[in-house]
Amino acid sequence: MARPGTRRLVLTRLLAALGLTWGVALLARPRTLVDALCPEYPRSRVWVVRVLGARLLVQHAGVLVAPGARLVGAASAVDLLHAASMVPLLRLPRYRRAALVSGGVAAVSAAVFPAVVPRPGGK
Repeated sequence: MARPGTRRLVLTRLLAALGLTWGVALLARPRTLVDALCPEYPRSRVWVVRVLGARLLVQHAGVLVAPGARLVGAASAVDLLHAASMVPLLRLPRYRRAALVSGGVAAVSAAVFPAVVPRPGGK
């Protein structure tokens, strides 16, 4: 049976790989994803989706390579800030669904990463 620290490392890297994949998708195919998930989002703002994708790519690639508590904590804090920044957009119909998707993914990431990050001592 795998040690708890090993399981946590595998889970952290798996979550980082998922975040990296989401970031690559947002960077490479923003219009396709926007059309599928939130078609009311303004076409003139698709560049914002690409910027978010680039941020996620860098953030999650870092965690994938060095999944320590310090970096995961920083990544979680960035995700938490992003989720909070989406709250004011919930009042705007053109941005509501995009804010729910983006803020929701960020909030889940911010909550789950600290729960699975490898702890000193392998626990």
